[in-house]
Amino acid sequence: MNTLTTIKTTFALLLFQQITFAQETKKETTVPQYTIENCVNHFELDKAKQTKVGYQYWFADKDFTQENTLKMSIVEPGKSTHAPHHHPEEEFFYVLEGSASFFLDGKTVVVGPNTSLYCPPNAEHGISNAGNTNLKYLVIKKDLR
Repeated sequence: MNTLTTIKTTFALLLFQQITFAQETKKETTVPQYTIENCVNHFELDKAKQTKVGYQYWFADKDFTQENTLKMSIVEPGKSTHAPHHHPEEEFFYVLEGSASFFLDGKTVVVGPNTSLYCPPNAEHGISNAGNTNLKYLVIKKDLR
């Protein structure tokens, strides 16, 4: 067998192995059975996850949805969930209650209820409570499995 034939054969075997592995990996991913019972999610405080600055409640996480997640965050006065950061996913915030300080790429604005905030992919951003009462907001984020 000449060198070119050996290289072609090795490449073909590696490609076949990659395709087979990718198909096996996809088979392992289970999609939930969607029903009216699990597609309606009413907020329950006792099911919320306690955080260092308040709590969060997942209406739809990456294990349930096909692509996007929906979370409600409650942040105590003067606190933030984390320092400004960036990630490859775009992200939306929707302020329900309170006053939010929104940081985006070096600029900050303070907003109130019924305001949406958009974070493009890889933009440095952060949100914190700028008021005297709890800040309550929704977070919608694409899941880049």
